[in-house]
Amino acid sequence: MKTIDRKTIIIVAAALVVGLLAGWLIFAGSGSVQTHGRASVQKSEINENTIWTCSMHPQIRQNEPGDCPICGMDLIQLENDQNENINPNAISMSPTAMKLANVSTAIVGKMNPVKHVRLNGKVQADERMVYSQSSHIPGRIEKLFVNFTGEYVNKGQTIASVYSPELVMAQEELFEAQKIAKTQPQLFAAAKEKLKNWKLSETQIEEILTSGITQDEFPIQADVSGYVTAKIINPGDYVRTGDAIYEIANLSKVWVLFDVYESDLSWIRKGNNINFTIASMPGQSFTGKITWIDPVINPKTRVAQARVEYTNTNGELKPEMFASGVVKAKLAAKIKSIVVPKTAVMWTGKRSVVYVKTQSDKGVNFILRNVTLGPALGNSYVIENGLQEGEEIAVHGTFSIDAAAQLAGKPSMMSPEGGKKMTGHNHGSQDIEKNQSTEKHKEETTVSESMSISINKQAKDALQPLYSSYLKWKDALVHDDFEEAQKMAIHMKSALSKINMSLFSGDAHNVWMDYQDNMNKSLEHVHHFSDIEQIRKAFQSVSATMIGMANTFTPLGETIYVQHCPMADNNKGADWLSTEKNIKNPYFGSSMLTCGEITTEIK
Repeated sequence: MKTIDRKTIIIVAAALVVGLLAGWLIFAGSGSVQTHGRASVQKSEINENTIWTCSMHPQIRQNEPGDCPICGMDLIQLENDQNENINPNAISMSPTAMKLANVSTAIVGKMNPVKHVRLNGKVQADERMVYSQSSHIPGRIEKLFVNFTGEYVNKGQTIASVYSPELVMAQEELFEAQKIAKTQPQLFAAAKEKLKNWKLSETQIEEILTSGITQDEFPIQADVSGYVTAKIINPGDYVRTGDAIYEIANLSKVWVLFDVYESDLSWIRKGNNINFTIASMPGQSFTGKITWIDPVINPKTRVAQARVEYTNTNGELKPEMFASGVVKAKLAAKIKSIVVPKTAVMWTGKRSVVYVKTQSDKGVNFILRNVTLGPALGNSYVIENGLQEGEEIAVHGTFSIDAAAQLAGKPSMMSPEGGKKMTGHNHGSQDIEKNQSTEKHKEETTVSESMSISINKQAKDALQPLYSSYLKWKDALVHDDFEEAQKMAIHMKSALSKINMSLFSGDAHNVWMDYQDNMNKSLEHVHHFSDIEQIRKAFQSVSATMIGMANTFTPLGETIYVQHCPMADNNKGADWLSTEKNIKNPYFGSSMLTCGEITTEIK
């Protein structure tokens, strides 16, 4: 019994061991399948040469997997630059990465450059069709049959009656001459001619002779047809021969007079076609041709006028209506030039760069290329040098490509020679916010040099009025105060003109010249602006330069905040400077006062 029990125990134990071993093999194998991916990823991915990044925020770089500190997405392994053997300065991007970064490209082509010059103006009466209706009879105005301006009169219509003692006496002379007409016909003819000189018709004279009674009041008839634009005389007033009673304008033809700024005169030519709209007639467009350009610039407004003659058959255009027009000015000297969108070009203040796309069997690459800009054509540039027809360039998402280049230590907009590759946990909160703000910027926004340049105290003091006027300008826009905003913009323009450029030396001098040129262009026409949106547009351009200057020169003795509104400029986003942390939006004022965020602190 004991023997049997011992054998039984041994057999059972052996079976149990075999079963456990088989179960371990089965489930361990299964477990290894389930966890192998994660375990192997961690083992292979935690490598000092492996970089992890976020597909949505490529500025995040670290040496181990995890979550993105900005959006919380899982970090992905950064692909190695497989094309480095082709060009070590190239930035590789997968199709997925390009899609996530909103990168789009276009093939460079040649075209006849056309600049869209925008002009503002007013409808005016054709000066050649404006008449003064005068009295051809001296005397006292007894009645006015047209009593208000704007009334339409027809040629030959009686518009007033005049009592004239001189005309009464002339009728008496006519009656006396009639008595001796047979013996002295010349005298009778002279008496009739005298009445004709006062524009009495032959019929009226015959009526006077037939009746034999002198008339005390005589009618004045309209010499032309048109609208009464001015009533000069009132009943009871005495007039002399030739004195004006009314001003009458025929509006069957009108002039549209456009203001041409001095800087745009070289683009406008007599004979240019212009498409224009009228502010009070939305949805309608008109076309015309420039027939005359003022040879003299107005010394106060610094504009010349370009005239468009328009046949106003239906009377739809009325004097003093506001008009906005666009002239498509062709550059005869730039026939078949390379033209690229402004969004493709990044400008540092000294250099202009684009990213050229190349493709191999291993993927897509982007390479930095310096270009020379020609004339600006509204939303595009003429490229003088640096690109060839048929090359493909990035036209959107260029800041994302440039950020990747900077982080990889390759040539970029701010570091043309490249630099040290950035790895590790280099993603402080301020850097993250700054990169986010950079991605939101308009592509055409002026970007300042990233390095800080020291300037002397005299130069910093000279910049203080500039910042003072700018901050007051910002406050006026916050309160929707157009007059104050325009006043501060003009003050800023004046302060800019008074800064002595000799205070800036070395690198600071060249950088200051760029900043000064940018602000002069932005402030050139502020005194002509007629609404707050124009002032806000200029403020946006000036803000980009002021932010760059604050980063480069650090002229202020206090912390200043770069604030960003993502909804400004048609949802493209725009920045401004403020000495307060609280958001007070100058681009929307009271309608969206607190829209925005702080992106950077300049200490």
